[in-house]
Amino acid sequence: MIKTIKYLSIALIAFGGLIFLFNPGITPDNFQFQELLNSVSQNDVIIIFNSGGWGDTPLGEAKDFAPIMEGIQKTLNEWGYTSIVIPFARTKDGFLGRLSGTKEFFNFFRTSSDDLAKKVENIAEDLPDKKIILTGLSNGASFVDKTYEKISQETKNTVYAITVGPPFWAKTYESGNILRLDNSGGDSLVEGKALSLLLTFIKAPFRWIFSKINGQNLKFSQVLNISGHNYDWGSSEVGQEITSFLAGKFR
Repeated sequence: MIKTIKYLSIALIAFGGLIFLFNPGITPDNFQFQELLNSVSQNDVIIIFNSGGWGDTPLGEAKDFAPIMEGIQKTLNEWGYTSIVIPFARTKDGFLGRLSGTKEFFNFFRTSSDDLAKKVENIAEDLPDKKIILTGLSNGASFVDKTYEKISQETKNTVYAITVGPPFWAKTYESGNILRLDNSGGDSLVEGKALSLLLTFIKAPFRWIFSKINGQNLKFSQVLNISGHNYDWGSSEVGQEITSFLAGKFR
């Protein structure tokens, strides 16, 4: 009996591994991205929004990053620029979508970054009078770095990026057109502070269960509370840094 269970477990793990490796990839259609792109004619700046986590959080629900988008738009508006924020989804709902998202994560967003890089180049070619800003939080920051790396050099000269809290394992791309924020070195996820991260991940499941009991129904990512990984537009490490960066590029 024990041997049977053991072999069944091995078979299930192997089957799961095959699905993971040979999953054809379930990618978001990003219809909203295309629809919003059709309405940019009245705007000077296109801001492409990439949420953290799975990369499928709607802008209106991204309480951790939406205020920064609002701050950027308000700043640009004060300087006479009109802007539009266009969300880009990295992961599709459902089991296969999440599986594809996991595979993309371990492949450093190889397919999804190709997709966005091509879209950015098409925008830059079709709308040369528009300015483009790529923004990303946490995993979204890693994704933006990878996307920017793939954009042609000619297009890089006219595209800017603001990456917020990229995880310590992320591959970063260095450019004068990229602003990278880490709360002045205080973000445990960026700095890879092992003990702090370990304690956070130990506590998170209990916080998640407690939220379910209280009827809050929070997502697991919302209960992590990683030290230093919250970014407030009103702080000097965020709002002032972004404003200074944008001033150097837009004024």
